[in-house]
Amino acid sequence: MQQKDVLPMKTNESDKRATTATPETMSGATAVIRSLIAEGVETIFGYPGGAIMPIYDALYDFQDQVHHILVRHEQGATHAAQGYARSNGKVGVVFATSGPGATNLVTGLADAYMDSTPMVCITGQVAASLLGTDAFQETDVIGITTPITKWNIQVTRAEDIPGAIAKAFYIARSGRPGPVLVDITKNAQVAMMEFLYKKCEYIRSYHPIPELNQKSIEDAAELINNAQRPYILCGHGVLIAGAEKELIALAEKAQIPVASTLLGLSAVPVDHPLYVGYLGMHGNYAPNIKTNECDVVIAVGMRFDDRITGDATSYIKQAKVVHIEIDAAEINKIIKADVGVHADAKTALQALLPHVNPAVRKEWIDGFKTLDQEEDKVVRQRELHPTEGELKMAEVVRIISERTKGEAILVTDVGQHQMIASRYYQFKNPNTNITSGGMGTMGFALPAAMGAKVGAPDKEVVAVIGDGCFQMTLQELGTIYQTQIGVKIVILNNNFLGMVRQWQQLFFDKRYSSTEMTNPDFVQIAKGFFVPGRKVTSRDEIVAAVDEMISHDGAYLLEVVVEKEDNVFPMIPAGAPIASIRLQ
Repeated sequence: MQQKDVLPMKTNESDKRATTATPETMSGATAVIRSLIAEGVETIFGYPGGAIMPIYDALYDFQDQVHHILVRHEQGATHAAQGYARSNGKVGVVFATSGPGATNLVTGLADAYMDSTPMVCITGQVAASLLGTDAFQETDVIGITTPITKWNIQVTRAEDIPGAIAKAFYIARSGRPGPVLVDITKNAQVAMMEFLYKKCEYIRSYHPIPELNQKSIEDAAELINNAQRPYILCGHGVLIAGAEKELIALAEKAQIPVASTLLGLSAVPVDHPLYVGYLGMHGNYAPNIKTNECDVVIAVGMRFDDRITGDATSYIKQAKVVHIEIDAAEINKIIKADVGVHADAKTALQALLPHVNPAVRKEWIDGFKTLDQEEDKVVRQRELHPTEGELKMAEVVRIISERTKGEAILVTDVGQHQMIASRYYQFKNPNTNITSGGMGTMGFALPAAMGAKVGAPDKEVVAVIGDGCFQMTLQELGTIYQTQIGVKIVILNNNFLGMVRQWQQLFFDKRYSSTEMTNPDFVQIAKGFFVPGRKVTSRDEIVAAVDEMISHDGAYLLEVVVEKEDNVFPMIPAGAPIASIRLQ
């Protein structure tokens, strides 16, 4: 992952920074808010408490400049900040108090770290004189969060607050993005200081933008130009770098098929003729099978995680590998690269494109189409267009995709519904797929969708959530109501922890241990939070219900009861070679 140097708080003479005009005397708490405003922060997701109360008091005077959204749980604040950042490219900001407030951020920090999402969390802490005394609500938040943040720091003096926040934003958004935590003791918040904000643009020993090695570009181009069956694997780094156009230009010039990882979805429109599908455990049949037939892999902004490779010892052994990645630690970590290009995806693709020769690869591309037709016959027609029996998750997603024209921001939770939505939603535009990839955090979608709608208010935001996931963070309906966030919520209810049940069925002789759920009335719960809703149980209701949800002005909850023991196929068994993918 991204390097995590211990960064000195003292300003180096050679630091290049943008500076505010003249010093002003103010409290450390006011300096926090002024620093955030200087960084362009418009929205904060948070929950007040004793140790951060001075900062909240200072925030009161800046309500016309900074919008604070009161969540119902600190974990919800982190996921909302993730959704916000992923929908608009800005840094998500979170406030929490000490002790349990800070520890409730851990899941969201880990999630943002795994999925390279820029986030700055500011936590209150007990006074510096009480540190290490087991004071009320004192927790070693620095020790707890060190493994799951790009950088963290505890600030005990008011005068160090602006510098710490400036570095936090620079580190969070630069290079491979990620979460940063700034823990500020209460005495630092109340002490007076001379405020002069210097926006950080450089830190000695931290080099987030690698220098492009031209030789690696030339070597990569040579491999591609000599390939008969090249193959692009598109990851989240393409979206983070804003390199979608460059990736498509490379694919079109050299006629190279493109497959996407889970987090790479939406980088290439699903209807692009060179897009061949979604990789991984529950991905499409053709892109998984053809991985073992290509002769050159161009992996862009992806890290070869186990959900993509299956058994890594048998993965792409026949192919040369070009790995374009901004985080040097990822190159050669899982899969050995013949050419490692340590660079931002956009920079690397711009440099690579002139060196790649035009080509025609009709036979290679047609091979994907043949396998895709097999999946369509065995899986898709059955799942997308059933004529009898209970509603299927896939047909619900198909209808949502059709009614939103593939242009909504789709926020998914974790489980069967996540895989189904990722497979069948017809993404048209970049950054419209928001999901928890590396951590697989249940409860992610509702608060993340809330944050995504705040970050992109002009876009339709649809959260697709399982019945189990929804119950982990449903309290954020209170935030949605209070803040009037017009997110659309779809619960695919099979009365099971569906993905775990599927594994129990396939690998544990249908011993359904602790996976069947007796659920509450979700629509009634939503109404308790003044969010209107509807429950659908039959096929003849679903289109009208989706239309009603989309046309409703404001938040809306649609519960759809789906087939109880529906499974997601294709599937690669965990840890198995990708060649063992099964269609049913």
